Amino acid sequence: MRLMLDTHAFIWLDEAPEKLSDKALAACRDATNTLHLSLASLWEMQIKIKTGKLALQDPLEGLIRRHQSQNGLTLETIDLPDILFLDTLPLHHRDPFDRMIIAQTMQRGFHVVTVDEQFAAYGVPLFW
Repeated sequence: MRLMLDTHAFIWLDEAPEKLSDKALAACRDATNTLHLSLASLWEMQIKIKTGKLALQDPLEGLIRRHQSQNGLTLETIDLPDILFLDTLPLHHRDPFDRMIIAQTMQRGFHVVTVDEQFAAYGVPLFW
């Protein structure tokens, strides 16, 4: 299964795996699944780090590199079709980073690992 990690799910997987549901944690640790993270999540984390709203145990670049080597994490670029697809989404969710994750999920066929129930309004496959 191809799993798109919502920003909080990625952080929890690294720093507080007990916050993930048993099902989500098992899926993230299952080597037959692939883990994906949108560049929107990296952008969101970088902004929150700079504004003091987020403190990570490791520098962001090292954290990403470690997950790429240990978990095979794939970073999902934001392409023009992703941006244009946002126009088709109703405004159930107003967070721009989450909306991009939703757009990428819908376009690329991921299951989203998230506790955010607003994602369900878009009919994306949730994994929690």
